Amino acid sequence: MRIPTRIKLNKSSKTLELGYADGQQFALPAEFLRVHSPSAEVQGHGNPVLQYGKVNVALTGVQAAGNYALKLTFDDGHDTGLYTWNYLYQLATQQDSLWQEYLAKLRAAGQSRDPNESVVRLML
Repeated sequence: MRIPTRIKLNKSSKTLELGYADGQQFALPAEFLRVHSPSAEVQGHGNPVLQYGKVNVALTGVQAAGNYALKLTFDDGHDTGLYTWNYLYQLATQQDSLWQEYLAKLRAAGQSRDPNESVVRLML
């Protein structure tokens, strides 16, 4: 299990910064964390629900959940799902490929990171 030795919520850059004992450091954007939430709302009990329109989302809180995870709170009201240490490390180390997969899914669904663009598409 990879447990971070440093956890910092950087509100100005909307990132969660993680540092590890071996010197690895990562900055995970709030939008990336929100669209990859481990919550049932997002993961859909095995059938993931594509999240869109989250480009402006920010993290408002970080809480320890026992000795195994973090509970993140976002300014869009989402606060369910526990980000285990292993899941956070997976997100951090695979951020580039996971982000590209997410963007491809958005394009395939005709959705946007921008909430205003998504609303326009829904109204058409």
